[in-house]
Amino acid sequence: MAISGRFVALLAVAIVPTVLLGSGWGGLAWVLVVVLAAALDLLLAADLRTVRVDRRMPRLARRDTTADGTLVLTNDGTRTLRALVRDMWEPSAGQAPRRITMTVPGGERRTARMRFAPFRRGRRRSSGVAVRAFGPLGLAARQRVLAAPAELVVTPPFRSRRHLPSRLARLRELDGETTLQLRGHGTEFDSLRDYVRGDDVRSIDWRATARRQDLVVRTWRPERDRRVIVVVDAGRAGAGRVGDEPRLDTFIEAALLVGALAAAAGDRVDLAVVDDGVRGRVHGATRADVVQRFGETLALAEPGLAATDWAAVPALVASVTTQRSLVVLATSLDSVGASGDLLTVLPALARRHAVVVTAVDDPAVALMARGPGGDERDGRAPGLPSAGRDVYRRAAAERSLLDADGVAEVARRAGVEVVRGTPEQVPPLVADAYLRAKAAGRL
Repeated sequence: MAISGRFVALLAVAIVPTVLLGSGWGGLAWVLVVVLAAALDLLLAADLRTVRVDRRMPRLARRDTTADGTLVLTNDGTRTLRALVRDMWEPSAGQAPRRITMTVPGGERRTARMRFAPFRRGRRRSSGVAVRAFGPLGLAARQRVLAAPAELVVTPPFRSRRHLPSRLARLRELDGETTLQLRGHGTEFDSLRDYVRGDDVRSIDWRATARRQDLVVRTWRPERDRRVIVVVDAGRAGAGRVGDEPRLDTFIEAALLVGALAAAAGDRVDLAVVDDGVRGRVHGATRADVVQRFGETLALAEPGLAATDWAAVPALVASVTTQRSLVVLATSLDSVGASGDLLTVLPALARRHAVVVTAVDDPAVALMARGPGGDERDGRAPGLPSAGRDVYRRAAAERSLLDADGVAEVARRAGVEVVRGTPEQVPPLVADAYLRAKAAGRL
């Protein structure tokens, strides 16, 4: 049972006779009348056991955008349902409106539209729909939570999509250059042409030569369906925050951009989300659905504090393909202590594949290392002068940057390309690394 504001307002009217007449009997009589009216109103309210709820919802919604859904209320009873409905979504689903007023005559149904503006990626759920059925006087209501479980998967925003057109243009240029410069190499048959002095005799097509009574050679074009494997670190490196977001969000943006670009180039793209185990995989994504499938898998990735099991990554890559591929390790190189396990497996990966490793820089650390300044509330120590605090803060920042430089250099010596930048710079830099690998024929 629930009461309305109208019921409370009518009860407050009892103060008037009590004050004017100087007796509480008039007020008590008024309270009794209001309570009896509320009881009668409750009896006349629709029976919620005859009410059904259905939803028509999208399965996916992108963060920072809107998605529409509908809520259908069916009244199988005979009394008119005067309902106040509240769909019990998590706040981060961004549902609007939060409360819906509906009047449903007996034996009919009504539909209400809802809009979702989710501001957190992941799986958002609703456990049910709370319905209050008021009587004709609007004083009291029956209340019940109707079971109607629902789920909305909020995918990453893919802000780095704005870098895709320029990289696709570069990819088209590269594809033309590759066709011109590498004609005669590769394993995909292209065409037949007359033999020219200097051609490889192994390219002669003897059957075509016999038919034409002249030497004819086969030409080949480079393969387009190369492998790109993106490994996203959801362990400790992904849990560290840069600005307002965890580093994992940067890794996700890089994975989406390079996945969309590689699929547009005709390459086969695979994804793995790892920490101390494999938390998600996408295998065999096509050009049409790579962004959707990557987004759906990455939407459920949450950064944890477990150490990433990098020793298992070479076997994971080998389970996907044995041919030479581009392996993108979306993680962050910070220090020898934090990245030691990763540095151990890089030489083995680099011997068989072209490897790209990301390193995310914190602009606040770089700013701190350049000189004094910043928020004086940070790093305050009793008895330590302001100049002393600045020196220690700057020294700590310089130490962090030197450690990151050292780890990046060790990775480069292992034959790995290190892509380093701020969270906004890393995704397009990874895409550029992919294009360089294509141009150099390392795929």
